[in-house]
Amino acid sequence: MSGAQALAVAVTFVWLGMVCAISFIEAPLKFRAPGITIPLGLGIGRLVFRALNSVETVWAVVLIITLAVGSFADTGIVVALAVAVAALAAQIIGVRPVLTKRSDAILAGGDHSHRSKIHFVYVGLELVKVPALIALGILMLQA
Repeated sequence: MSGAQALAVAVTFVWLGMVCAISFIEAPLKFRAPGITIPLGLGIGRLVFRALNSVETVWAVVLIITLAVGSFADTGIVVALAVAVAALAAQIIGVRPVLTKRSDAILAGGDHSHRSKIHFVYVGLELVKVPALIALGILMLQA
């Protein structure tokens, strides 16, 4: 395994770990902490997910570059990476702006009595991204 391939495998599993830890552990638990209000939780969530998506974008770019120079010839690797990157792009371009608009309204004192269904779209995209990253890491290890 070349250095670029080893880097790609490491980045894939770090990216996977970050998504699982933040999206499936931190985010749901945040609102159960004592003293956390909806506006406070939203403010924290915005910061955390902006940072997560920024780091994910860096990981995606690193993976694209390392796959290009790392001589991975498997089509499955390219497809798995494309699925993960497409899910991330949909989150950043399509879902986060809608969530930001809603959280802006709530933080400005708007009604927060009903849950936003757009969160389910974000989670659904995470549920696409996670298996894509698992497949990507496994396929790269097998290559």
